Amino acid sequence: MTDGPAYGFETRQIHAGEVVDTEAQARVTPIYQTAGYVFDSFDDGETRFAGRGGRAYSRNDNPTNAIGARRLADLEGGVDGVLVSSGQAAIAAALFGLASAGDRILTTSSLYEGTREMFRGVLARQGLAFDAVPADAPDDEWLARVTPQTKALYTETIPNPLNDVVDLERLARIADRAGIPLVVDNTVATPYLCRPIEWGAHIVIHSTSKWLAGHGSVIGGAIIDSGRFDWAAHADRFPQLTGPTPARPIPFAERFGAAAYANWLRSVIVLEYGPTVPPISTFLLLHGIETLSLRMERHVANATRVAEALEGHPALSRVLYAGLPHDPGHALAQKYLPRGAGSVVSIELAGGRDAAREFLDRLQLASRMTHIGDVRTLALHTGSTIHGKLTEEERLAIGITPGLIRLSIGLETADDIIADLLQALDPLHPEAVGTAGS
Repeated sequence: MTDGPAYGFETRQIHAGEVVDTEAQARVTPIYQTAGYVFDSFDDGETRFAGRGGRAYSRNDNPTNAIGARRLADLEGGVDGVLVSSGQAAIAAALFGLASAGDRILTTSSLYEGTREMFRGVLARQGLAFDAVPADAPDDEWLARVTPQTKALYTETIPNPLNDVVDLERLARIADRAGIPLVVDNTVATPYLCRPIEWGAHIVIHSTSKWLAGHGSVIGGAIIDSGRFDWAAHADRFPQLTGPTPARPIPFAERFGAAAYANWLRSVIVLEYGPTVPPISTFLLLHGIETLSLRMERHVANATRVAEALEGHPALSRVLYAGLPHDPGHALAQKYLPRGAGSVVSIELAGGRDAAREFLDRLQLASRMTHIGDVRTLALHTGSTIHGKLTEEERLAIGITPGLIRLSIGLETADDIIADLLQALDPLHPEAVGTAGS
């Protein structure tokens, strides 16, 4: 498809990156379930291990995974992509591709707690330091935190679970002034709702387990290289990409050009750490991507109806969804997410933890579990699960109140989802009659 017409998103989500198997002519991408590949000769083996042509090992180069990576890179507007074993692996690999022990990463304050836990835990123990700044802090405050050791600015398009949409264009401008790449986790938005590279991001991350795969059946992650960061202009900050080594006399930036970062990840980080995604998982991911646009339209439509139905319910203190006109993130959502603000709707029960327990235990259709982006509606009390390792003071400081429930709205009939949520909410307030938002 690279030399053809400019196809639309829906066409590309089905065809981008595909390679028809030359032997069987299979229309569907095969599962290449193999650990390695036969070398034609002694010299061929040497050539492959030197990275001069042909696959050497499936740890970092599998045909099924390569097609999945190319498809996601196409949909995000990047030059290349790499698939790994999970979203957490994607974050770790992306940052280790940029930073070493003693380096620092700037981040927005509001992030998924699993990411924050990894930042202050295992990545900190391996020598990386993280400086969190509120997303809406003045440019000068951001730039004052940049040091020669700062190697990236990290954020999420729609932070989970508070849905406080980030001003990507402004953060990209700050990253450019600082001479560092902007890394964006675009999991909750997906490339159908937002493509951060179009707003200046340099690297995009996904937990492909969520909406991209869509059915709660696989774990995986992806890193997309925009090809737009000028590594050579910042050679002192990124010598791993711009300088030669005895093993690699031609620097990655010189050898691979715009795709230098993706090739560095594939050839070094993924090869040496080994976060390999099974090709059968990518096979399922590709099937999910083929219907991404259709599913996201329904996800957004259902989430909007749910948020509107729950807004103003007497058992709730607030509904957090940037698709609502009165939400603090609505203006940014209109700019960056014109097709919809995703399908995570968080609600805060006025009765706190006890009310949250009663609400969750009364649900009949929604599944009580940790996950988002499933075709099924899911519900989770984050304070006792994802944020359970924090103190109450720490939870409150980042907006996680005792009554906060995260809802990942699925593809069921919207009226059925709303009815289930209302039958669980109404008993928590004597004035509720199941007609909130109507």
